[in-house]
Amino acid sequence: MDAFKLMKELKLNYEQEVYYLPRETGLSLIEAATQDDSRISAKCRDAKVEDLWSLTSFFGYSTQTFVLAVNLLDRFLAMMRIQPKHLSCVSLSCLHLAAKVTEEECDLASGDELIRIGQCRFTASDLSRMEKIVAEKLNFKSKAVTALTFLHLYHQIALSHATDRKETLSLEQLEAQLRACLCRIAFSRAKPSVLALSLLRQEMEARRSQDMLEITHHVQRHLKIPDGELLYWCDLVAKCLSDYASPECSKPDHRKLVWIVSRRTAQSLHSSYCGAPDLPTIPEGGWGESESEDSGEDMSSGEESLSSSLGSDGDGTYFPLHLRRHLAP
Repeated sequence: MDAFKLMKELKLNYEQEVYYLPRETGLSLIEAATQDDSRISAKCRDAKVEDLWSLTSFFGYSTQTFVLAVNLLDRFLAMMRIQPKHLSCVSLSCLHLAAKVTEEECDLASGDELIRIGQCRFTASDLSRMEKIVAEKLNFKSKAVTALTFLHLYHQIALSHATDRKETLSLEQLEAQLRACLCRIAFSRAKPSVLALSLLRQEMEARRSQDMLEITHHVQRHLKIPDGELLYWCDLVAKCLSDYASPECSKPDHRKLVWIVSRRTAQSLHSSYCGAPDLPTIPEGGWGESESEDSGEDMSSGEESLSSSLGSDGDGTYFPLHLRRHLAP
């Protein structure tokens, strides 16, 4: 793709990214929640994203699948009031939805396999119903503009202006750095275009490449990104990557997803899994309503049991009117 087309596509995605951002108010409520609350906390969200990373690695899915799954998860959590016991079902449904639009059909894991490897306590029908709910609430069709979208465009632009550095500018390394950042909810507040540019700039500064830094300045001017905003996120990215590189950091490891069990235990697990009862439906609830409206029925299958549905009606009484209009097809 030539430079003119790249810049045109860049501008188009920049104009569209606002439609794929999580709601600020919802993110604030998640960050304010504590571990003792009946709401999803930032720590709980981050741990679940690390699980998604492990599952993505285990099944050989692409970074695109992981990034899209995290985008869907953050947008849904910032819109709907979810209890911790329902988070596994929501997050797995986001991963399955993402994989369906980014992976080849022959490479897709079945719902049953996702649940088994993820060691979750709900059924494939629960997962299917949750996928439908997530897709309806987010009006999800087949794509989203994410930081990975911009990272790929920036990478192409950089290479088109500096062909002698093709071997040293690693897209794989940039993607790995993006995955590390997305495991922290703080980066859910960043505009995808700014987060991706922060990662690229961090890489160029580490290489002390003035000509490549000039390319990032050119992109910044083209998109009219304020210096203060870019520097703020560059600092957070630098701290995140520094923390992640430290030996004390516990990184997601897909090997923990593999079970080694005896034949008797496997038969017992299979038997109990196949006989899992249907889970009751709980009413949906948006973040913006009062606590009195959140008197959903509790699940009877234990703390980790998950909802079979958050309500299938997009116009439900607990869903804010302005969001109902926004999500209408």
